[in-house]
Amino acid sequence: MIAASEPEEQAGAGRGLSRKELRLLALLGLPTFGLALSITVVSTYLPTVARQFTASTTIIGLLIGGEGLGAVALPIVVGVWSDRLRTRWGGRLPFVAIGAPIAAAGLVAMGFVGSLTGIAVAVAVFFVGYFVAYEPYRALYPDLVPDEVAGRAQSTQAIWRGSGTGLALLGGGLLLALGQAAPFTVSALVLLAAVGSFAWLMGRTPRPEQRHSSMRVGETIREMTGVLLHDPPLRAFFCANALWELSLGALKTFVILWMTRGLGLKLGTASLIVGGAALLILVGAATSGRLADRFGRHRVVFWSVVAFGLPMAIPLLSTSHPLIVASGPCIALGGGVLMSLPFALLQPLMPADRHGALTGYYSVSRGLGVMLGPLLGGVAVSAASGLLDATQGYAAMWAVCGVAALASLPLIAKIR
Repeated sequence: MIAASEPEEQAGAGRGLSRKELRLLALLGLPTFGLALSITVVSTYLPTVARQFTASTTIIGLLIGGEGLGAVALPIVVGVWSDRLRTRWGGRLPFVAIGAPIAAAGLVAMGFVGSLTGIAVAVAVFFVGYFVAYEPYRALYPDLVPDEVAGRAQSTQAIWRGSGTGLALLGGGLLLALGQAAPFTVSALVLLAAVGSFAWLMGRTPRPEQRHSSMRVGETIREMTGVLLHDPPLRAFFCANALWELSLGALKTFVILWMTRGLGLKLGTASLIVGGAALLILVGAATSGRLADRFGRHRVVFWSVVAFGLPMAIPLLSTSHPLIVASGPCIALGGGVLMSLPFALLQPLMPADRHGALTGYYSVSRGLGVMLGPLLGGVAVSAASGLLDATQGYAAMWAVCGVAALASLPLIAKIR
């Protein structure tokens, strides 16, 4: 089924984007840039800060896995509320405008706390604000973007995400070397600037009236439960997306510790290497949408998962720098696709008046993976400390990432 023709996904591949569509996609990407930069700083560099207060990789995994807990608890509630809310700004923008300052406050607090408990509280505040803003914002894509260009829309968003992620990976470690507060304060300022500009410009942009829903949270939760039980395509997407996020979550949480404590690299060197990998992630994200609109989203995702997961056997089993460098481009390019196309797989399955709720469904699946990835990665590192002595056990996170990614392959063909 993966190799089959998918004309329904290629309807928009034959035409270019109009100037109006290009402007809209550029505008929609602004919050992604700020949110991606801030969450990358948290997931990648907060473990290094937390390491000052605990030596347990399991506790660090639980701390970063709080993102997943927030993603399980908040998205459906916020998404349904944004489906129902009626204001002169629409149902989505008020949540974006309120959530971003809360997330920024949590970021600033991370830079100044001096205990593990303080870090945990700051992380909780950040993720509450993040998901209050993110879910309604994400629902603007199916609200405003035609399905025939959904792949390129997600690719454009992924360029913004890759830019934010890459800047965070490259600059976060360099700023952290200056002091604990620097990367978190700077990311808070970038987040406020990006989301503030977006809210102001979107408020001045004509857009179609939002389709509102009358369903309440309890009804939506029952409906989502029914979807998991009785809708095979959406169930397959839920599980596959959770596995992709599990893999990415474990990788982001422990890749810096793997390089600094496992391979013995300095923090600044590790940051530069990860920043270079982020450029390849950006390339994968930037090209994925056009490839998906031309060859089919399912096919592109399938082969990207293969390219992402299989080479992880090299850093798992070897500390050879040339071999690791050789495997890096495939992992980075495949990861860029997995950061950009999953929502495009879901969008054709979303009813017009349920965009907020099903965006919440997407984020619950994402949250499950994000919660389990750092936790399972931390457990694997602790369990393998005596088996993978050359990297102090940190190479075990590659096993978690690779197995999770490759386990999703049988599910992709079922997402129809």
